[in-house]
Amino acid sequence: MQKFDVLIIGSGLAGQSAALRLAPHCRVALVSKRSLEDSASGWAQGGIAAVLDSQDSIEAHIRDTLIAGAWLNDEQATRHVVENGRRVIDWLIEQGVPFTKDSSGYHLTREGGHSARRVIHVADATGFAVQDTLTKKVRANPNITILEDHIAIDLITGNKLGQNDGRCYGAYVLNNRNGEVVTVGARNTLLATGGAGKVYLYTTNPDTSTGDGIAMAYRAGCRVSNMEFIQFHPTCLYHPQAKSFLISEAVRGEGGLLRLPDGTRFMLEHDERAELAPRDVVARAIDFEMKKRGLDCVFLDISHKGEEFIRGHFPNIHARCLELGIDITQAPIPVVPAAHYTCGGIVSDLHGRTDVPGLYVAGEASCTGLHGANRLASNSLLECLVFAEAAVNDILGQKKTAIPALPLWDESRVTDADEEVVISHNWDELRRFMWDYVGIVRTTKRLKRAKHRIGLLMREIDEFYANFRVSHDLIELRNLVVTADLIVRCAMQRKESRGLHFSRDYPDMAAKAKNTTLRRRQPVR
Repeated sequence: MQKFDVLIIGSGLAGQSAALRLAPHCRVALVSKRSLEDSASGWAQGGIAAVLDSQDSIEAHIRDTLIAGAWLNDEQATRHVVENGRRVIDWLIEQGVPFTKDSSGYHLTREGGHSARRVIHVADATGFAVQDTLTKKVRANPNITILEDHIAIDLITGNKLGQNDGRCYGAYVLNNRNGEVVTVGARNTLLATGGAGKVYLYTTNPDTSTGDGIAMAYRAGCRVSNMEFIQFHPTCLYHPQAKSFLISEAVRGEGGLLRLPDGTRFMLEHDERAELAPRDVVARAIDFEMKKRGLDCVFLDISHKGEEFIRGHFPNIHARCLELGIDITQAPIPVVPAAHYTCGGIVSDLHGRTDVPGLYVAGEASCTGLHGANRLASNSLLECLVFAEAAVNDILGQKKTAIPALPLWDESRVTDADEEVVISHNWDELRRFMWDYVGIVRTTKRLKRAKHRIGLLMREIDEFYANFRVSHDLIELRNLVVTADLIVRCAMQRKESRGLHFSRDYPDMAAKAKNTTLRRRQPVR
C-alpha cells in the first residue's frame, strides 16, 4: 500500500493546479489515466473568462452566466467563482502561462453569451498552453508523486471497511503498464476526473472523458445533480479523419457566420443575436436545421476576414483544417454539434467538499451550481481553478486523520477475460443509442427506450466485472454506463424544456427552476 496526504485523481487544470498548491505543504499523489499532458483541459481552445477589463463588471459577468444557464444557476456559487476570477488568473500568470498580449496589455476576446470582452487566452490553444506550463512544474516538484498510465477503479470508504464512518481513505488504482492493482491510501482525496462526453457518438472531448469520478462518487454515496444537462458544442469539425476537433466559439465571436450548404445564413431565424447567441441556442439551431433538411453538417465561414486575420487569430484551427484539405481562408468549415461539457456532476459546496468526508471534487466532474442548464463559454476553466483553490484551502485547514489498514485488491476469484470484444461492442452500442435517444431533443418514449437498454448493458457489464480481471477498457465502460444511467434518470425527472435540451413532451420552461438530484440508497460495501 502507498500512503499520501492527498490523492488527486485526474491531471487536467483542476488536478494539476491543486497539486502545485498543495505540494509545499504535504505529500501528493497525482493519478493520470494516460500522460499528464493528455486531458480535456489541454483541448480547450477559447480561453478563461474573468473580469479583467475596467469597462467590464462582476455583476455583468454574473448576469451573463445566469442568462446562459437558463436561471438554474446557484447565485451564491456564481458570485463566488466570478469574484475570485482575477486572483486565479494572476496565479496562472505567476506560473508563467504566456497569455496573448496587445498594445493595451493582455488581449481579451469575446465569445457567445458574453456582453463584454473578458476571455483571456493564448491564441487559440489556451488549454494546451496552460497544461504545458503546469505540467512542467508538476514534473519538477519532488513532493508530487506522478502515477501516469494509472486508472482509478473505485474509492475506498469507511463503509467498505466496515467502519460505518463513510469517510474516504483513498482508492484502488490499476497500473495499465503491468496490470497490477495498487492500493493508494490518503487522508484526503480530490476527484478532478473531468466529464463524460464519450457517452455520446460525437464529442469534442478526448477518449479519457468517461465519467470515472462521477460514477465512483455515486457508488460511494455522493449525490449527483443535473446530469441531464450535457452541453453540446455547436461547432465540432465534421470530417472522417478528424477525431473530436473543436472549432472554438471565438471564431463566431470574431465574425464567423453559420451557413447552410447553399450559403444561406440561418441564425437570425432562431435568435436576434445571430452567431453571438449563447452556445445552447446555436447548437439547438444547428441541430434543427440538420434534421429539418436531412443534412450531415452545416458550415462555419470566416473566410471573409482575410488570410492575415485568420492566421493571426486561429493558427491552429487553420493548420489542422489545411491538413485535411480545407483552407479556411478560402472555404467554410463543415461542423456538427458535439457533446462538449457535462454541466451536472457530483454535488459540492463552496469548499469543494462532497457528501463523503475526506472526498473533494473540482472541475467538470463537479456540480457546483455555477453552470445551471448550460455553461457560459470559458467559465469552466475559471470554475476548476477557483474550486481547486477552495478545496486545497479546506484540506490544509483540516486536522490530520489516521489512515487505517486498507485491504489489498483481491483477484483470487477472477480469471482473464475470454471475450474482450464484448467490451468494445457494448461501448459502441451505448454511445450510439445515447446519441439517438438522449441527445439535444428528447421525448419520454426515447428516454424509456434508452433506460431499458442501459439496464441490459449494466447487468452484462456487472457480470463481466465480477468474473474477470479488471482492465482499462472495462473500468471505463463500467463508469460510462453508470453515467449514462444517471443522465437518463435525471432527464426523466425534468418535466420541462430548459437550456440546450428540448423535450417534445414538455416544451415549456417551468416557472421555477429546480435541480434534479440522485443518490444511491446504499453505498457499495
